[in-house]
Amino acid sequence: MDVTAPSTARDGFDVFRREWEGQVGEALPLPPLEPLGSGDFRVTVRASKMHDAVIADLQGESLAGGTRGAGHHLDDRVLVHVVRRGEWRFVRPRERGEFAVPAGQFIARHNGPPVRFEMEPRTTAKVLILPAAQLRPLIGDRPVVGPADSTEVRLLMGYAGLVDASLNDLTPAGLQAARNSLIELTKGVLTQGFDDHEPWLAPALAEAAKGIVDSRLTDPELSPSALARELNVSVRTLHRAFAAAEESVSAYIRRRRLEQARLELASPLGRPSISELAARWRFADSSHFVRAFKKRYGQTPSQFVRSRSTVPGPRPTGSGTAPGRRPTAPDAERS
Repeated sequence: MDVTAPSTARDGFDVFRREWEGQVGEALPLPPLEPLGSGDFRVTVRASKMHDAVIADLQGESLAGGTRGAGHHLDDRVLVHVVRRGEWRFVRPRERGEFAVPAGQFIARHNGPPVRFEMEPRTTAKVLILPAAQLRPLIGDRPVVGPADSTEVRLLMGYAGLVDASLNDLTPAGLQAARNSLIELTKGVLTQGFDDHEPWLAPALAEAAKGIVDSRLTDPELSPSALARELNVSVRTLHRAFAAAEESVSAYIRRRRLEQARLELASPLGRPSISELAARWRFADSSHFVRAFKKRYGQTPSQFVRSRSTVPGPRPTGSGTAPGRRPTAPDAERS
C-alpha cells in the first residue's frame, strides 16, 4: 500500500483504507481514523497476514491522525511498534498521557481508547497487530515502552523477518505455528523473558544471533560464548538453535567472514593482500585463511584472483603488462 503520491496526499486516509481493506481483508479492518489538521497523509506499508495477526513494515513521509472512538472489534488487538528511524508519538486525550517513541525504542499498547498519533517525516517502523487475548493481561491498559535492542525484541524482530520472508511457502499448519510463535515471542518482550526450552522459538534465536554476527564480523571477540552472553541465553541453547540449520555457530561466523573476504578479492580496485584479508577477517594467519578459503571455494585466494583476471576484455593499448604475462598474486601462498 503506497499513499505517497502528492495527488493522493490530501485524501490519503481514504485511499489507504481502500487499499488496506482490499488487500488485508475485512477480517482485520482499520479502526475509525481521522486526520489531524490539514497536513498530508503519505505512507507506504508492506503487510503480511497470518490469520488474525499482521506483520507490517511502515514508512511515513507525512502522517498525523487519530482514532475517533472505541467500540470497533479491532480494539481487541495489541499493537507493537518498533521504531527504526525517526519518531512516533502517541497521545491519549482521556488520560492526558503522551508517549514519544524515538528510533531504537518500541511501544506495545492495547488498541482500546481513542488515541492521537503523529510521526516525524521519513519515520520507519515494524508494526505487529496481534490478538489481545493472551497479551493484554500482561500489559493492562498502560503502554509498555522500552529499548529495541533488548534480547527479547531482537528475537521477536528476527523471527518476524524470517516469517515474512517465508510466508508464501508455509503450509496451513506451518502458518498457524508461525502465528503462535509470534505471540509467544511477544510475551517474552512484555515480560522481559525468553523460554529457551520451547523448540519452536529456536529459529528466532538463530536469526537474532545471525543479525549480531553480520554486524560484528571484524570483531576479534566474536564467538559463540560472546553471542550467548549478549542474547542472555546459554551457549548450549545457542548451539541447539543453530542445529536445525545444520550449521554450527562457529561455521556460520567463518562462512560469513569468507564471503566478505571473497567480495574484496573480486573488487577490481584496491584489492587487499592475503595477509591483510586474514587480519581483517580475524583468521589466525595467512595460511589458515588460505586453507579455509580453498575448502570453501575449491581454490586458493590467488587462484580465485587469477581466474577472474583471465576473463576476456578489451585489448590494452600502449605500454602495460607484456603479452602472455599474468598479474602476480597479492601475496605468495601455500595450499
